[in-house]
Amino acid sequence: MKNGKKKLTDFQIKNLKGKDKRYTEWGERGLGVRVTPNGVKTFIFKYRFDGKVRWMTLGTYPELTLADAHEAHAEAWKVLRQGINPGAKAINERKEERDAPTVAALTDEYLEKWAKPRKRSWREDARILQKDVLPAWGHRKAKDITRRNVIGLLDDIVDRGAGIMANRTLATIRKMFNFAVSRDIIAVSPCLAVHSPAPERQRDRVLTVDEIRALWHALEGAKMMSEGTKLALKLQLVTGQRKAEIVSAAWDEIDLSDSWWTIPPEKAKNKMAHRVPLSTLALELLQAAKNITGNSPWIFPSPQTDSHITPEAIDHAVRRPGLEALGFSFVPHDLRRTAASHMTGMGISRLVVSKILNHVERGITAVYDRHSYDPEKRAALDAWGRKLREIIGASEEITNVISLIR
Repeated sequence: MKNGKKKLTDFQIKNLKGKDKRYTEWGERGLGVRVTPNGVKTFIFKYRFDGKVRWMTLGTYPELTLADAHEAHAEAWKVLRQGINPGAKAINERKEERDAPTVAALTDEYLEKWAKPRKRSWREDARILQKDVLPAWGHRKAKDITRRNVIGLLDDIVDRGAGIMANRTLATIRKMFNFAVSRDIIAVSPCLAVHSPAPERQRDRVLTVDEIRALWHALEGAKMMSEGTKLALKLQLVTGQRKAEIVSAAWDEIDLSDSWWTIPPEKAKNKMAHRVPLSTLALELLQAAKNITGNSPWIFPSPQTDSHITPEAIDHAVRRPGLEALGFSFVPHDLRRTAASHMTGMGISRLVVSKILNHVERGITAVYDRHSYDPEKRAALDAWGRKLREIIGASEEITNVISLIR
């Protein structure tokens, strides 16, 4: 092995010129600079492993400096002394680098294997990732994203005046990178110790009696909103149930003979079946929906697919023109909060309202209390239905709704 005893110097390497044939200028312990006829200079390491002479490329000069070449050379010697072929190790590392998933690939895997099976709101995760994360990081390796990158992305969102969206983006990418850690795609989440960039504003919007009346009648005259969306919003106010549970409701969940709606475990947020008593006002809304949907299995079928409308479709509908005359703004979840607040205001106990809302109970009492509270829930929702009739000025004359829906 023609290894030189002298140290390579920057001055020497800079002045190496291309010759008719490729040649190598050697330094200490197998470190050399290979020079091609057109003057390209590459640091190499020549060594012996398993009785054979091997070659390892360290990098091209001057992109790889002489100091960096010495450091790589020393690391290769260290690996060699451990009985490992440093060239093969470097090849494997380069392959791992090439095969490491990009943020775009991680996004797809996160949505398919974690978000979709577990989150009814997975489309919102997809929208957030598509809007801000993929344009900035989609082509980059997931393992290369740093905490500083995360902070920079969030700062950009805040700077455009969307602080709450920055918080939502952090929550989404934190879930995604935690998923990546759990799948051994990355070692550590770059979101670790990153705090929400904007103060959260807890929503406490409760519609007043006058606002409920104005909204109910405004929905009836909203020409740019579908009839199904109007009914879904009204049903949320009447029943106090979650938006996602309302829009995904199917006719086979409705027991018309006893006026019950049973939300199955896979649709309930706490994964437990939930029984909702249907007041006469709720039944009238269902009758109106049946007149529109015909034989569809869904109470609120999508006009574009064979499934039901999405929660996001309700959000978008509320933001579209058509309700400006109200003089106030609201989001669909405010209707659930409004129903709960007005019921407690009528003297209905918080416990019964909590049972209607299907909130998760904690503590030892929840473990032993197996009472269904069905009678109390029915009395409460019937009272709320009557109160709503007074608010909106509806007639007390009730047709035989149940027979009509059948």
